[in-house]
Amino acid sequence: MSGLRAGIGVRRGGFRLDLSLDIAGGEVVALLGPNGAGKTTALRALAGLVDLDEGEIHLGKTRLDALPVERRPVGMVFQDYLLFPHLSVLENVAFGPRSRGVRAAAARERARALITRVGLKGHEKARPRELSGGQAQRVALARALAVEPELLLLDEPLAALDAHTRLEIRAWLRAQLADFGGVVVLVTHDALDAMVLADRIVVIEDGRVVQEGAPGDVARRPRTDYVARLVGLNLYRGKAEGGQVDVGGLRLTVSEAEDEPLDGPAFVAFAPGAVALYRTRPDGSPRNLWEATVEGVERQGGTVRVLLGGPLRAAADVTPAAVADLALRPGATVWASVKATETHAYPA
Repeated sequence: MSGLRAGIGVRRGGFRLDLSLDIAGGEVVALLGPNGAGKTTALRALAGLVDLDEGEIHLGKTRLDALPVERRPVGMVFQDYLLFPHLSVLENVAFGPRSRGVRAAAARERARALITRVGLKGHEKARPRELSGGQAQRVALARALAVEPELLLLDEPLAALDAHTRLEIRAWLRAQLADFGGVVVLVTHDALDAMVLADRIVVIEDGRVVQEGAPGDVARRPRTDYVARLVGLNLYRGKAEGGQVDVGGLRLTVSEAEDEPLDGPAFVAFAPGAVALYRTRPDGSPRNLWEATVEGVERQGGTVRVLLGGPLRAAADVTPAAVADLALRPGATVWASVKATETHAYPA
């Protein structure tokens, strides 16, 4: 299984993408980041649809950026699938092999096998307009795999699906990727897609890598506000000393790993559900207590997200009943606290 080594430098006006990737064969890597971060530009550069201004792309012993698009061993699934509307499912999947010189009969035989593999046997004669979103996604993947790629590129593969179909196709796609022996690069701005589908996550902001690691590590130890919001945590940067972290003048007593004592720059993270709110200062003066102002109240499923201003800006999740009991409305003053055992502190 060939690995990918890429240095991707692209300049577009005032935007600069500087990205290095080192991906083993059989590994699925997700490029995660906000809109405009450079994720899709990176994917298109790997496919040869965007020229490099700097760097090189190597897949095994092959220098990809020296090859024209049609000769690259690359399969790509676009966000909106881009199936040919005038061709049947069978001819859509067979198109790639035929365009690369495979005889028509052999290309259709390969296409039939892939259509069966993705669970669409019996749909060979259907046109794209007759397919559901989930079925179209399966055809798009089969078409990408039909060229027998060493590098598979997925651009927001689940973004066009409704919530129910997305749940089904996400699980199905994970199983398909597990059977693919080449390199997979997945672009998404959805944290759940990245966590479920990828072996490793590379977070890109403003054209550069800000964090990378296994999904669990990224979720437990966010290093930017963007990542923290994605995984649903409050995140602060401060200075640690003696089991406490000074964050903007407020000293938080935190939970430290026994094998990783903190001293110096550190992050502190905790979930909104760990924040307790009080109308008046609670008796006993618990640790990690501060006075806050309610800046917003938003319903989120069965809970309510309360946005707090003050010395420590935070999000707190409470029940609808608590909103009434505490008279939580914009401008109200409350006391907030979080137990040290509910915090997670780690070196910055």
